[in-house]
Amino acid sequence: QIDKYLYAMRLSDETLLDVMARFRREMKNGLSRDFNPTAVVKMLPTFVRSIPDGSEKGDFIALDLGGSYFRILRVKVSHEKKQTVQMESEIYNTPEDIMHGSGTRLFDHVAECLGDFMEKQQIKDKKLPVGFTFSFPCRQTKLDEGILITWTKRFKASGVEGADVVRLLNKAIKKRGDYDADIMAVVNDTVGTMMTCGFDDQRCEVGLIIGTGTNACYMEEMRHIDLVEGDEGRMCINTEWGAFGDDGSLEDIRTEFDREIDRGSLNPGKQLFEKMVSGLYMGELVRLILVKMAKEGLLFEGRITPELLTKGKFETKHVSAIEKSKEGLNKAKEILTRLGVEPSHEDCVAVQHVCTIVSFRSANLVASTLGAILNQLRDNKGVGRLRTTVGVDGSLYKMHPQYARRLHKTTRRLVPDSEVRFLLSESGSGKGAAMVTAVAYRLSEQHRLIDETLAEFKLTHEQLLQVKKRMRAEMEAGLKKKTHETAKVKMLPTFVRSTPDGTENGDFLALDLGGTNFRVLLVKIRSGKRRTVEMHNKIYAIPIEVMQGTGEELFDHIVTCISDFLDYMGIKGARLPLGFTFSFPCKQTSLDAGILLNWTKGFKATDCEGEDVVYLLREGIKRREEFDLDVVAVVNDTVGTMMTCAYEDPNCEIGLIVGTGSNACYMEEMRNIEMVDGEQGRMCVNTEWGAFGDNGCLDDIRTIYDKAVDDYSLNAGKQRYEKMISGMYLGEIVRNILIDFTKRGFLFRGQISETLKTRHIFETKFLSQIERLALLQVRTILQQLGLNSTCDDSIIVKTVCGAVSRRAAQLCGAGMAAIVDKIRENRGVERLEITVGVDGTLYKLHPHFSRIMHQTVKDLAPNCDVTFLLSEDGSGKGAALITAVGCRLREAEQ
Repeated sequence: QIDKYLYAMRLSDETLLDVMARFRREMKNGLSRDFNPTAVVKMLPTFVRSIPDGSEKGDFIALDLGGSYFRILRVKVSHEKKQTVQMESEIYNTPEDIMHGSGTRLFDHVAECLGDFMEKQQIKDKKLPVGFTFSFPCRQTKLDEGILITWTKRFKASGVEGADVVRLLNKAIKKRGDYDADIMAVVNDTVGTMMTCGFDDQRCEVGLIIGTGTNACYMEEMRHIDLVEGDEGRMCINTEWGAFGDDGSLEDIRTEFDREIDRGSLNPGKQLFEKMVSGLYMGELVRLILVKMAKEGLLFEGRITPELLTKGKFETKHVSAIEKSKEGLNKAKEILTRLGVEPSHEDCVAVQHVCTIVSFRSANLVASTLGAILNQLRDNKGVGRLRTTVGVDGSLYKMHPQYARRLHKTTRRLVPDSEVRFLLSESGSGKGAAMVTAVAYRLSEQHRLIDETLAEFKLTHEQLLQVKKRMRAEMEAGLKKKTHETAKVKMLPTFVRSTPDGTENGDFLALDLGGTNFRVLLVKIRSGKRRTVEMHNKIYAIPIEVMQGTGEELFDHIVTCISDFLDYMGIKGARLPLGFTFSFPCKQTSLDAGILLNWTKGFKATDCEGEDVVYLLREGIKRREEFDLDVVAVVNDTVGTMMTCAYEDPNCEIGLIVGTGSNACYMEEMRNIEMVDGEQGRMCVNTEWGAFGDNGCLDDIRTIYDKAVDDYSLNAGKQRYEKMISGMYLGEIVRNILIDFTKRGFLFRGQISETLKTRHIFETKFLSQIERLALLQVRTILQQLGLNSTCDDSIIVKTVCGAVSRRAAQLCGAGMAAIVDKIRENRGVERLEITVGVDGTLYKLHPHFSRIMHQTVKDLAPNCDVTFLLSEDGSGKGAALITAVGCRLREAEQ
């Protein structure tokens, strides 16, 4: 008779499999970017990315708010022989008027209880990390934030929905002012349960709550979570399945009693699945059924008492008591008698049967939604059989005599190809919250240490002013006769006395030697109304054995390349004027004589240092006896850069290179250049600023990583400024930091790969790419380098690259500020307008370098208006222009 009466509550396996399929669809919707806004099952990302791995340790506090009471725990995780956990907890009451009052009062209450707990534990002076278990649907964008979407269960405090509960709690704690707490993680109770059980069983990847409310979480693949950046690894998803059916998808299985319960609840139309399943509603469901049956004369001979009609008089704990196999009927008699309905034995049997149907339906429904999660896990793993553990908590699951057994049985029937272990969470979600906090604490400690390390790369305005001041002092030392010998910044005269005036004309050859490539160019300059420059060039490689062989081999190789070019252009007969761009420190005694001071940038050819490179070139041409050339000028590439830009913009009187290496030149007053006779006019000075700091004047801002890069370089102790700025070295600085971070366990799971040990693996182009791209593409670049990185690794690598390149740009800007201010003072003007010709891959290709450098110059030399002009081929066109100017001046003298 009752079965017939409650047939709608008895769900067949067919129906349950159908519910399972529906829930699986809801999960997909919740995970997808397009459908999430309208999805009822919210599938909220929790930012918990792993279950405990056994390395967690420390002293933590866990708050647990959301069930029938409020708990505070102190959890100590230690590593003696194995990981051990000590817990002490206090339970605090949350009165009804606080649950339904203002949010401020609620959080003041929580803060007060926490203060009391810390007092008892005598830890008020400590700032312990806190994990906050908050059992309500929250949106998170990070672990230590939880924006309440909606209250559920018994709670209805005003002014909390839409707010961040961490901020509210912090505010309440600050207001008290008698202790400090560091809330590191907001954890849903399902997540806490999964983590608690995961501590004992590494296979646990589902958390399930069946108590006052119901909900579940599980570890989902990041690639399926549209709402969070990154595809790497897994993240725990809080399904918030209590809201399943809020869009009407369960209407066919909801009964009149479910509808009545919903109408009388605090949140009508919401959490419809929860209202069919959880402990807050189960007793009430039974009561409504009993009232209706009594009204129809099917129970208690139609007697209806005021008690039976009172909401909340029949509780879920009564359902549990009545369903006990032995004393259940006696309990039924007791409970019903208290309700004043004078039950007969038949009444007691009937009521027991009603309870069974209601609680069995609950277990069946949970089995079908859990089944959907298990199938998702199985498909994610691509296995035939899933072996997994479900961590469970909640008063209904724990207290009801038959519930757990029924749930397990139905689950195994609905998903026969899964081996599921159900693990009861002994300590609630507190231990799990502490575990999440431990992981968060470890990560935040790691971030703190990373920030601390990278702080050395953050230069203050004061530090940069100091660098500018020191650069100025070093420049003065290089210009003065008595200090020139010992000066590190050499300030070499170039004998280039003027920038182009537009009358230059003729055909010129240019050679460009300064890196791993060597170029030969033919440059045709035409003056007149429509000035044109036409260029032809060919690039030749310089093998490493020639770079590091004898000087004779190097110059023979150069002459062979010239010979090939002259044949290629069909101009071997003419004796063309030639400009030789030679991008190494040279002491010039005239425009066409340059003595190599020392090789840089990986060159090592013997018998060249101390020799005139023009002489070495002429000798090479003689040895070949094939053609003759008129070597007019030896040119430093910075000067070439300045000249090219000056051809376009007469205001350009500074050249800057930031590429493989770094250097600058500028037009200095002859009266200041003590190394060259004469007071009149100007001459371009090649600063050779890369050597700035070689006397130790930058040691206060050099880091251990700079020292490591310097120690292992070809020219240890030399070009220290350049090594903090230029492309050849930035990647090395980054690599050294990454090795250190990996050793300290911050990166690549502590595994130093062979790649990372390889010098110069991190080319500067990778730096430019990494800083330009999204994280996913950064991972791809790192993978090409053989570095298997997670999303978090990519973030750290990106941060490191940014810190290193930012400092480089600022240091470069500080040097440039020194130069423009010196020119301004030379000319005795309040404001200086000047153009800098710039070249170099780092400046051209890096996404932020030029912007940061420009800003630094502006900040440090506020009285100068500096324009930066990109040079088009300074070392080729520039060399030809210098040669042309040289020929023009030579003819004028004759």
